[in-house]
Amino acid sequence: MRSLTAALAAILAASAVVPTAAEAITLSSKERARVARAAPRDRAEVRHCLQARKRGRNKGALGGAAAGGAIGALAGGNVGTALLGAGAGALAGQALGKGAGTDKYCDSILARNP
Repeated sequence: MRSLTAALAAILAASAVVPTAAEAITLSSKERARVARAAPRDRAEVRHCLQARKRGRNKGALGGAAAGGAIGALAGGNVGTALLGAGAGALAGQALGKGAGTDKYCDSILARNP
């Protein structure tokens, strides 16, 4: 029962940080500079692809945190193990989601405009 409670607590904590659809993905200063350096015909696509990459990274981190927290809670049975699992899952999910956030078209646009 304790592990189930810890798993539910980890899932609820991870779901509390889910961004809503209305929130805009903002670009960092380096990413904005990359958009400005891009060819004029590619600027909109570069912005879109950078935002898509960021969305994929965020979704991966959230999914990894939820899965890692649930596995940590089930394996260890206490909150500390669940939080450790959530942290490890978030890092792994962020790394996997960053690459999965774009397609071949975006990859070619971003490669053409470094």
